[in-house]
Amino acid sequence: MYPRIRALREDKDLTQAQMGVILSCSQRVYSNYERGDIDIPTATLIKLADFHRVSVDYLLGRTANPQTNK
Repeated sequence: MYPRIRALREDKDLTQAQMGVILSCSQRVYSNYERGDIDIPTATLIKLADFHRVSVDYLLGRTANPQTNK
């Protein structure tokens, strides 16, 4: 459900465990986010978007444009 989140993580050569540390969650929870097994809380989505410098809409697949509207 969230292939872009995985792709962005892999582009930075980060492990799921490292992303868990960045997001203050466990590797298991982060893995569940990537697979779409659990919904990503809004605050975590914002943190992910800020970290990867993309828009939340891009992470959610609502747009193909990764740019934020700043």
